[in-house]
Amino acid sequence: MQSYIRPFLLFILLLSACKATDLGTAQPVPAPAPDTLQVPEPTETIIEKESFPYRATRTLQHDLIHTRLEVSFDWKNHYLMGIATLELRPYFYPQDTLVLDAKNFEIHSVAMLENDKAKPLKYQYNGEQVTIALGRVFTNNESYFIQMEYTAKPDEGKIGGSAAITSDKGLYFIGTDTADFNQKPMQIWTQGETEANSHWFPTIDTPNERTTQEMYITVDNRFKTLSNGTLVYSQMQDDSTRTDYWRLDQPHAPYLFMMAVGEYAVVKDEWGDVPVEYYVEPDYEPYAKDIFGHTPEMMQFFSDKLNMRYPWPKYAQVVVRDYVSGAMENTTASVFMEALQVDDRELLDYHWDGIIAHELFHQWFGDLVTCESWSNLPLNESFASYAEYLWNEYKYGRDEASYSLWEQSQNYFEESQSKQVDLIRFHYDDKEDMFDRHSYDKGSCVLHMLRNIVGDEAFFAALHHYLEKHAYQSVEIHDLRIAFEDVTGQDLNWFFDQWFLASGHPQLSVRQQYEDGVLSVEVQQLQNPDSTPVYRLPVQLEVWTGDQKQILTAEISEVSETLQFAMNQKPDVVIFDPQATLLAQVDYVQTPEERIEQFLKSDNFVRQYESLIAILEDTAQISTDMKQQILTEALQNDFWVIRKYAVNALEDMGPQVQQGFLDSLVAMAQQDPKSLVRADAISALVAINPDQYLSVFKEGLEDLSYAVNGASLAAYGQTAAQDKTATFEKFAEYDNVNIVVALADYYLEAQVPGKYEWFVQKFPSISNESLYYLLNYFARYIEFTDSSQLEESIDLLSQYAQNHPEYYIRLTAYRSLGFFTDQPGVNATREKIKDGEKDEKLKLIYQSLP
Repeated sequence: MQSYIRPFLLFILLLSACKATDLGTAQPVPAPAPDTLQVPEPTETIIEKESFPYRATRTLQHDLIHTRLEVSFDWKNHYLMGIATLELRPYFYPQDTLVLDAKNFEIHSVAMLENDKAKPLKYQYNGEQVTIALGRVFTNNESYFIQMEYTAKPDEGKIGGSAAITSDKGLYFIGTDTADFNQKPMQIWTQGETEANSHWFPTIDTPNERTTQEMYITVDNRFKTLSNGTLVYSQMQDDSTRTDYWRLDQPHAPYLFMMAVGEYAVVKDEWGDVPVEYYVEPDYEPYAKDIFGHTPEMMQFFSDKLNMRYPWPKYAQVVVRDYVSGAMENTTASVFMEALQVDDRELLDYHWDGIIAHELFHQWFGDLVTCESWSNLPLNESFASYAEYLWNEYKYGRDEASYSLWEQSQNYFEESQSKQVDLIRFHYDDKEDMFDRHSYDKGSCVLHMLRNIVGDEAFFAALHHYLEKHAYQSVEIHDLRIAFEDVTGQDLNWFFDQWFLASGHPQLSVRQQYEDGVLSVEVQQLQNPDSTPVYRLPVQLEVWTGDQKQILTAEISEVSETLQFAMNQKPDVVIFDPQATLLAQVDYVQTPEERIEQFLKSDNFVRQYESLIAILEDTAQISTDMKQQILTEALQNDFWVIRKYAVNALEDMGPQVQQGFLDSLVAMAQQDPKSLVRADAISALVAINPDQYLSVFKEGLEDLSYAVNGASLAAYGQTAAQDKTATFEKFAEYDNVNIVVALADYYLEAQVPGKYEWFVQKFPSISNESLYYLLNYFARYIEFTDSSQLEESIDLLSQYAQNHPEYYIRLTAYRSLGFFTDQPGVNATREKIKDGEKDEKLKLIYQSLP
């Protein structure tokens, strides 16, 4: 599961790794971006485990051996008509009663199948579980077959959800409402994690259960279907429908079952003899391999690193509309949010390799070997998150990998300000609470530390041993520890106890001095020992004297320790934790000269980046001339994030400094290999003198990158060019967020009349990311430029505020109505919207708004 903070959806993007959007100079909305929406802080900053009950692994009374499902659909009513045939046997103790999870079903019959005959069974049903009297006692050397005929009604029951997975009804019908203002294609898809698949088929819905499966899916012939395993055959029926028969002979957890139905283009690829498929909407068929095309290479890379071949018979990836998370690692068939459907030009700015690698790695960590309970979720999610680092390291280099891991650490540190809990936690309020920055990002950083402690060869050998030993089984954290101990011969309880089974992280104070031939480094652990361990930390020091580098190693395990090393002369700089391996917040006092040396000599992105920030923010001790020298180096740095930061820093440096970098900025705007750097260079130039660089902006309008186009449009709008309106109209049909925001900003600022229809026609065709910004621009445009259709505009914003499936779209529409509170009925409408909101996090936000 990639809950993408969702980067674009608070935990989507996932949570995700969401990609930041570069908007050039246009500042679209006063409201926060979707990935920064803030729910009011809880009153307590630390969640103590004693506050919540112990969450035991589910006791298994029966073992579910095989699941056969025959399903068809009532699209209008959002029903699934099903026949489920389950093979079971008692787990150990004799049993005469079976309890199955079956949420919000209409059950038509339950029978025991014996000798090709169906014997009706008595049962009781409470809307959540069905308790079946088996008619006699079965022992664990007897298997039996239960058949249930039922109708699943996922929309009619209680619907929950969380920040990570916004709905838990399991089965979703999309595009069936003819009044849907987003004009979506008709689709059906499922989302099983955590325990939502029992909304559409009866099962033992717990991660420590495993079953093989067959799936017979009957649909109109125009639809494609996807499910776990292999498509065995497709058969036309007399009523012009088609039944697709999917089969998976390897056992997996019930929450990993999936279906997807839609009018998809299926783009075929392969990894050796394993079929690889990409299901996308037809408009995106030409770009499917641009989006997902690294998948076969990833399969080879991960198989090689783990010394274990991809373990399933096929791998498919499908993009769905209105997905309730970022992505989901269903066995052999991952589901992704619609944001992945982009064209080849958008991929010049941002690719989706991170989330694709995340879900693929789950096929080993999560699907082949599955956490036995949600308390052990990091055994799934931490590994999948660390896969993003591994892929970046292999494909894009160490800097890109360090950047991705640094982003994960920052995500965790931000969450730790209000929440610090054990990584493996057996006390929580709701299982959905496990899907947080701890399970994903902290866990990824902890695995990276473990890799550095045991070494690469041992790390991957231990992962191979763990996977091989526990294939097709459920696991807990001690299984991972023992696998590492088996391989390394070391007792690693100390590491697992402090990082997996305790909360918090090191908060270090580091001071160093050189005196009488001795380098002394004092390290103090400042974290609260009542709630956080005193850590045992292997540390490195990178010591530079002239051009000579020396690596020193030590270990700290006390609240306060002083490390001492004999040295012939005073070093120029001592870099603490030079590869930024430790998941720790470090207060390290350095002189300005040492920070400069660290920036110039470190080969690690994080250490360069933090030094650059400190140098440029130093207003007292570092001269302007020295800052200019450092900026010169930064603008030529090999890594684009450093260059991008340096470009943006120039905007705050004043005209005198800026003049010395104009040629560099022009060259970067035109030639930098990274499109986001080109876009920021254009924005820097417009802040200096827009009319002087009109030709640069015109050139940027021809760039293939949408980010550069958007920055160039925003810049062009601030010039005295006479053809601005005509120039902007050339881009009016584009749906990319950078261009849409630049156009909306120009229409508003220049008060261009007659753009009501442009806004309204854009709403259903653009991404939710673009829509978030555009609704706010629309409201301001109507208020300040063209109020001729005021009533229709208020009604449209009200519809979005009440009916859009994404909470952040409802929020921005609600806020946008705030521009019209002087109009009759608007205040009452806003109160009605607040009162009718069902999303808990949005309710909290509304409570904090005036």
